[in-house]
Amino acid sequence: MNTASDLPLREQVPIMDTTPATVPAGISADEIALYDRQIRLWGVQAQEKIRNANILLISMKALANEIAKNLVLAGIHSLTIVDHELVTESDLGAQFFITEADVGTNRAEAAAPQIRKLNPRVNVIVDPTDIRSKGSNYFGAFDVVIATDLQPVSLGLINTATRLGHKPFYAAGVHGFYGFIFSDLIEHQYLVEREKSNRPTTLEKETQTRSIVDVKEKKESGKHIELVTKRELYSTWLLASDGANLPSDFLKSRRRLKAVTPILSCFRALWAFVEEHDGRLPSKTTEDLKQFTILATQKHKALGLPEETLRSEVLRSFLQNLGSEIAPVTAVLGGQLAQDVINVLGARQQPIQNMVIFDGESMEAPMYPLHPDGELGVGLLPLSVGAGNGVLANGDMSMSMNGGMPFQPDVIEV
Repeated sequence: MNTASDLPLREQVPIMDTTPATVPAGISADEIALYDRQIRLWGVQAQEKIRNANILLISMKALANEIAKNLVLAGIHSLTIVDHELVTESDLGAQFFITEADVGTNRAEAAAPQIRKLNPRVNVIVDPTDIRSKGSNYFGAFDVVIATDLQPVSLGLINTATRLGHKPFYAAGVHGFYGFIFSDLIEHQYLVEREKSNRPTTLEKETQTRSIVDVKEKKESGKHIELVTKRELYSTWLLASDGANLPSDFLKSRRRLKAVTPILSCFRALWAFVEEHDGRLPSKTTEDLKQFTILATQKHKALGLPEETLRSEVLRSFLQNLGSEIAPVTAVLGGQLAQDVINVLGARQQPIQNMVIFDGESMEAPMYPLHPDGELGVGLLPLSVGAGNGVLANGDMSMSMNGGMPFQPDVIEV
């Protein structure tokens, strides 16, 4: 699987530490043994941060199953699952924490016992209430917020709340062979360990989003190792899902533009359609198919992509996959998202920046930094508060939308 990135090759594989590490007072010897492999990969201090992390996971469908599995096995402190939906027969196809006996019961409560069995050390908390009943301060209790398979309006509003609380936010969703991951870490610093090269590393801005902010050195096993601290800046879901452009180096190269997956345009068209139709997916009616095609063409053109890459068979395949869950696709995307959360918690390695689009037919998952021109990071906070159709008021999630309608972060019905 291809995961496009502009990272130098020497940064893509972390250096595995084979020397004994000093054990922090809070982590026990049996935990060291249990998590030995990952401790050797990213260090005891990073594992300690993971061990103390409280994660919020919103909705419990097939993609969330994979995310929950990987985070719990990694040894986080707690996983809170919020989902008010009931298990249906359609959930049984790709969701492995539930059985036919769970049909009609709460989806989070049905999955929780099996999740707890994966790692009894992790505190798995179930909240069967509707996410729309939560105040914006609710999200501040978590180290990372992950929202899966929600309506795009809901993702924007939850992202606004996480920005106000300065909390990392992930959004993800799948439709059959296709899926996406979005991340807004606001401003995130991380450490890259690499062998020192002949070319000196300087404090500088590498891209629109990434800067080198510190460089240290150490000697290990006779080798000179650089400890490079980098900072990544992010923008919001509201911008990345529609208004933001591809990076300038893409726009200057027709070859790179032709390589951009048209599934990005399809997802942008889908998000626009769902918002316009109160959460409804496109049906097979002529009217819906025509409107979706027009939207996809508009989004494709707005991204500056060549017209010929948005072929009719691409549109047809995307529409045919809407509303379905395929286990191998959710496994790949869920594993990638969970691994990125672990990297972010441990502040090791380059995180997702900021949109991954997965195409299960080609088995490619390119990453695109989708940002507006100008200031990023915390500088976008004022825009987050007043963006979209609503504004936060009185510290809660009651947002004025479309003529006074309350905040409604429902799961997309399929």
